[in-house]
Amino acid sequence: MTRVTITTKKSSHANKFGKLIFDDGTVLEGAGFGYSTTVFGEIVFNTGMVGYPETLTDPSYSGQILTLTYPLIGNYGVPDPSIKDKDGISKFFESEKIQIRGLVVHELSLTASHWNLSMTLDEWMYNEKIPGISGIDTRALTKKLRDGGVMMAALVVSDSEIDVEKIKKQLESAPKYNDEKFMDTVSTTQEEVYGSEEKTVVVVDTGAKNAILRNLRNLGYKVIKLPWNASFEKIKSYNPKGVVISNGPGDPQNCPDTIQTAKKLIENNIPTLGICLGAQIIGLAGNTETYKLKYGHRGQNKPCINLENNQIYVTSQNHGYGINPDSLNDSEFNLWFKNADDKTVEGIKHKTQNCIAVQFHPEAAPGPYDCKFIFEELGNLMGEEKAAKK
Repeated sequence: MTRVTITTKKSSHANKFGKLIFDDGTVLEGAGFGYSTTVFGEIVFNTGMVGYPETLTDPSYSGQILTLTYPLIGNYGVPDPSIKDKDGISKFFESEKIQIRGLVVHELSLTASHWNLSMTLDEWMYNEKIPGISGIDTRALTKKLRDGGVMMAALVVSDSEIDVEKIKKQLESAPKYNDEKFMDTVSTTQEEVYGSEEKTVVVVDTGAKNAILRNLRNLGYKVIKLPWNASFEKIKSYNPKGVVISNGPGDPQNCPDTIQTAKKLIENNIPTLGICLGAQIIGLAGNTETYKLKYGHRGQNKPCINLENNQIYVTSQNHGYGINPDSLNDSEFNLWFKNADDKTVEGIKHKTQNCIAVQFHPEAAPGPYDCKFIFEELGNLMGEEKAAKK
C-alpha cells in the first residue's frame, strides 16, 4: 500500500491590524492577514464552499474585494502555482496571479493541511502583496450587500494602528469600479498557442480562465489565445473552426473593440461561443442591452433552466452585469437559459447564425461540471457532432 504524506503548515502572516471601510461610512474591524497595505475596490460576495485558489485567480474578480460566505477558509492551503499541465497551462490556478484586490473571511484557518499543500493562504497572499481580513461577520456583510447592492470599500491591513478618517477621505477619491478599464491588465498582450493540432479554436482573451483553455484542449483542438482587441481579420488569419469570447471583469461597454469584432464574427457566421463577459459582448453585438445587477451572481450553486428541454442545471457563476431580457425581442437572439431564482438571462442563441452565449461558467473551476456540454454545443456549431477526444 502506498502511503500519502499529508503536509501541514502554520500561518505566518496573520493577526495584524485590519479594517474594512465602506463608502457609506460603515467600519468593520477584524484581524488582518496576508500583505500589509491599503486597497480600494468594489466589494462583492461569493457563496461557494470550496475552490478559493481557483476563485482568487479568476480574472473576472479584477478590481474587487471579495467576501467568501463559507465560514472557514484556508484549511487546505494552496497548491504549487508553478505546476503546469502538458500544454503548459497552470494546473491548479485560473491565471498567473491572484486577481482580487483583497479578501474578507469569517475565520482564517491558522493551520493548513492537505496532500497537495505548498503554502498557506496567508503566505500566498503575502507573496503576491494582497491583503486579507478575518473575524468579519460575513453573513451580516452579505445581507448588507444583498439589501443595498455592491459598493466601494477600502481594506486596510497594517502592522500598526489604522487611521480610519484618513482612509475614508482616500476612499472618496478612489476610482469607481464601473469606470475602470481592466482589459489592459487582464488580457494577454500577444498570441499564445496551446497544442499543435490542425483544427484550431481562437480564444479572445477578455480575462480568460485557464479552464476554458483546458476544456478546449480536451476536446482535441489547438487553442490560440489572442488579445481582447484582436481584429476580425487577425482572428480569420488563423482559419479557426470556431471562436470563444471569454469571461472577464467590468462593464462590457468598456470593450468596444471586442463588440465590433463580435459583430463581424456573427455577420460572417463564424461559429462563436461567448462565456460570461463574452456573453454580454456578443449580446451587445446583436442589439441587446446590458445592465448592472444589484449584487451579481457569484457562487457554484446557481440554478439555470434550459428552455429547450426544461432541464435545470446547477452552474458556477461570477458576474455583476447581465443582458436585459426586455431587449431580446428586438435583438438577433432568442433566450436559451434563464436563472431559476431571479429569471435573469443566462444564455442566448442567435436566430440565424452559428452563435451561442452563456452567462454561467461551463468550464467550472471551481464548481459543478453539469454544463461542460456547452463546449460540445460549440463543436456542433463547428460541424463536428463529436470532436476527437485527446
